Parts: sequence; structure tokens; C-alpha cells
Amino acid sequence: MPLPSTAALASHDTPLGTLTLAATDDALVLCAFDDRERAEARIARAGLTAVDAEDEATSAQLRIIEETGRELDAYLGGRSRAFTVRMDLRLATPFSRTTMERLDGLLPYGETSTYAELATALGRPRAARAVGTALGANPLCVVLPCHRVVGSGGRLTGYAGGVEAKRFLLDLESGRTPSPSL
Repeated sequence: MPLPSTAALASHDTPLGTLTLAATDDALVLCAFDDRERAEARIARAGLTAVDAEDEATSAQLRIIEETGRELDAYLGGRSRAFTVRMDLRLATPFSRTTMERLDGLLPYGETSTYAELATALGRPRAARAVGTALGANPLCVVLPCHRVVGSGGRLTGYAGGVEAKRFLLDLESGRTPSPSL
């Protein structure tokens, strides 16, 4: 079966800011803090053509975008702890893909780990910086929980949506009231 050639792009407003979503007919391929230009470039590098969800999306693409929006709203509203939308990591590099595929099973909701611990779990104990770089390029922010990885000693370090967005997500998952200062 041939791979889809288009990915429909849409914006979704959240308490963290606007997320750009992109879906093929089969899966969500992007949930990122990217502006439209950066999102289109990432999609093009994966061999897909970006189309506007409002004008050119297929019904399957729209269903995935709508499902993702509902799941994001429930998750960020504290009504859900997991995502069920089908995901595709084709926008990630092979090492990033391997790193992110381990996140959900390795780091359950409400738990954190360090970059060094994740590198060790991946069998690459000296690759903490590479793990940080891989997570920094996560094409499925929030949906794949790269925000659960922190610096040594629990220090909050880089996140595509900013450290305040990371703090919001970690507060939400720990049961603390997230800071509305975004």
C-alpha cells in the first residue's frame, strides 16, 4: 500500500500556546510549537506535501486532526492521562524515533527521568546530549511526553514550547495546579 503523499495542517489553541497539527490519512505526524513555515519544511523533508486542513484535507485527515484536538483539550484540562490517536514518527530521525518510542512505556504519566537515565535505558549511557537533541526535535510534542525528561537533579531544561510550558505539563501531571503564566 503506498504511503500518503499529503499531510493536512491545522492550528490548535491550548493553554500552552498554539500547536500546529498535521495528519496524513493514517496518523498524526506533527503536534508542535512550530509556525506554519517550519511545519511545512519538516513535512516536506519527510516527502509529504502540506495542505491546508480547512481547504484541502481529506475526511480521514480531518478526523485525525479533530480527534487530536479533543484529546489535547482533555489532557490539558486534566480529564485524560493518555493519547489514543494513531501516531507516525516519520518526521523524526532514526535515533529520535528510537528515543521517542521508548518514552511512553518508560515514563508513565506523572513521572520524570533525566536525559542521562533515558540514555542509559536506551543502551547508550554516554549519549545524554544526543537524547536531549533527539527530544528537542520531537515532532509530537505533548502527545509523546518528552516534557517528562529533565536535567540532572530535576532541573527544568529546554523544551520546544519553553520551560514554562514544560513546568505547566509537569505540574498538571503531578496534581499541582498548573501555572497560568504562559
